[in-house]
Amino acid sequence: MTLQQLHYVLTVSEVGSLSKASEILYVAQPSLTGAVRDLENELGFALFSRSGKGMAPTNDGLEFLAYARQVYSQYEMLQEKYLGTGERKKKFGISTQHYSFAVKSFVELVKRYNTQTYEFVIRETKTREVIEDVRTGRSEVGVLYRSNFNHKVLTHLFDDADLTFHKLIDCDAYVYVWKGHPLAGSESATLEMLSPYPCLSFEQGAEGSFYYAEEIYSTAAYPRVIKANDRATMLNLMVGLNGYTLCSGIICEELNGPDYTVIPFAGDGSEGKMEIGYIVRKNAVLTEIGNCYVDELKRYLSRC
Repeated sequence: MTLQQLHYVLTVSEVGSLSKASEILYVAQPSLTGAVRDLENELGFALFSRSGKGMAPTNDGLEFLAYARQVYSQYEMLQEKYLGTGERKKKFGISTQHYSFAVKSFVELVKRYNTQTYEFVIRETKTREVIEDVRTGRSEVGVLYRSNFNHKVLTHLFDDADLTFHKLIDCDAYVYVWKGHPLAGSESATLEMLSPYPCLSFEQGAEGSFYYAEEIYSTAAYPRVIKANDRATMLNLMVGLNGYTLCSGIICEELNGPDYTVIPFAGDGSEGKMEIGYIVRKNAVLTEIGNCYVDELKRYLSRC
């Protein structure tokens, strides 16, 4: 096993194709294919499954690649510190459920660091992918929430993935609407009051379940539900259809604009509060920039 092989398989995993990886690495595809197969033969298991759609890591491959990223990252740091090559940017990534405060904290982090030195990545994505991104090392930090309803399932997933959850804040449930909504300005809103309007929910994909929902009270009987997969579409549906979603009540006017508001949700209390926090790999020491991002999260949420 060589560092070059680790570099090769990490690149293949990032782009999902041998042909694309060979272009990026400036390596002939047959040579790259041979290097990957030699490493797989040495390890005794397949790192990737091959199909007409490209290369996808196997379950064994995912675990190996997570460790390989750590090793190769340390190698790059050694190069940077002692050889002064300065050729490769340091990488920092986070994955998050669709929270504007997580994006705002990321914006403030980027302002503090040199984008010529760092390659920044933020992924607003599905709950399961937040967990997978941190487990496999694609992201150093993941931001999501737990409640009474999903606490046991998510905690089990965290344990299986060798992740640790750190609480940032507890939040009551709120109804998120645009300021022209008929219920905007109400002291509170019940499910009965909301029944004439479509409930908006972030899609969780083929493996989606109530436990992965980003919205609290995901099992309630909503007469109409519309799913979206990005925040911009969600906001457009709020205005165009008088839709609503249930959220933490933490909204960032600077990023989303001044046209939205929240109403306290009068639920039955069965799901308790939203426990928003972040996940990292167990026993992992956050990098300096990882700690700075968590500090930005704490700074923003302390004002809520």
